[in-house]
Amino acid sequence: MFYHALDGNRVECKLCFRQCVILSGARGFCRNRENRGGRLINIVYGLPSAVHVEPIEKEPMHHFLPGSDVLCIGTAGCNFRCKFCHNWHLSQRSLEGMLFTYELPPEIVVAEVKKLGVPGISFTYNEPTAFYEYMYDVARLARANGIRIIFHSNGAMAIEPLQTLLTYTDAVTIDLKAFSERFYREICQAELAPVLLGLKTIKTAGIWLEIVNLVIPGQNDTPQEVREMTAWIKDELGPEVPLHFSRFFPNYRMTDVIPTPVSTLESCRKIAMEEGLKYVSVGNVPGHRYNSTFCPGCGKVVIRRHHFTVRYVKIDAGACRHCGHLIRGVWQ
Repeated sequence: MFYHALDGNRVECKLCFRQCVILSGARGFCRNRENRGGRLINIVYGLPSAVHVEPIEKEPMHHFLPGSDVLCIGTAGCNFRCKFCHNWHLSQRSLEGMLFTYELPPEIVVAEVKKLGVPGISFTYNEPTAFYEYMYDVARLARANGIRIIFHSNGAMAIEPLQTLLTYTDAVTIDLKAFSERFYREICQAELAPVLLGLKTIKTAGIWLEIVNLVIPGQNDTPQEVREMTAWIKDELGPEVPLHFSRFFPNYRMTDVIPTPVSTLESCRKIAMEEGLKYVSVGNVPGHRYNSTFCPGCGKVVIRRHHFTVRYVKIDAGACRHCGHLIRGVWQ
C-alpha cells in the first residue's frame, strides 16, 4: 500500500515526505516498513505497544466530544527524530526494542471499543504514519461500526495516503513543532513544508483540526516566530482552529533545557489572540486559567477544564449558553 516497486527488488515508499528507497531485506527511516523480496511490509501491523483508555483532552483535543474517553493506540517507530520526544521509548525504537506488544488485529480493536463503551479510537503516542496500514484498516472497520476516529500526527504524511485516510477520520491533532526550517532540520531531522501542506489538506477536507505547538525555550519561542506562525494559521486555516501552546519539560536528548516559563506560554497566547485566533489554550500547566475554552462573543468560559478533566460544558446546540455565539467544534 502506497509504495512503488523498483528494479533489483528495491521499493520506494510513498507514505511520507521522505519517499525512502529501500533495498531488499532493509527497512525505511521509520523502522517499520521492511522490503521483503520487493514487497513492502509493515512489521508492526496489529502489534501495538501502547494501548490505554485516556481522556480525549490529553491528545489534546478541546473541541471534539469534550469530556469523552477514547481508546488510544501506539506502536514502535516514527519518521521524525525529535530530540525532545517524551514518547521516545516508543517512537525512537524498533519493534525488536519493545518490552512487550499486544496482538490486536483490527476486528479485536473494534470489539474492544464496543465493550468499553467509549465513542472513539485515537492513534497516538508515536507517529501514526509509521503504522499507517494498521491504522487505516482499523479506521475503515470502525467507521462501519459507528466508532469515531482521531489521530495525533506530526503532519508530514504524503498527500495521497493522507487524503485516503481522511475518508475514515473524524478529527486530527497536528504537532506544528515550530515555524522554521532550521528547527525542523536540526531538532527533528525533518522538514516544515510538508507539514504546512498537510495542515491545509486536512482543513480543505473539512475534518475537525486542532494544532499543538510545544514551546521550547531558546528554540521556537521568539515573539516574531510565534507571530508569523499564528498569522499563517489564521490566513491559511482560519481563525477558529484551536491552537494549544504546550509547556516543554526536559526529556530524551534535551535534558539540558529548562522547562518553558509559564509567562512565555502566556505571551504566546497573547500574540495568537492579537493575530485573530479565537481559541488559544495553555497546556501542560494544570489549573491554568487558559486551559479552558472561552467564548469569543462574550468572553465567558464555555468549557471549564482542570488539566485533562472537564468540569463543565456550557454549549447548547453548538452555541454559547451565555450569549448564543456559535462555538466551532464537534459536540455530539
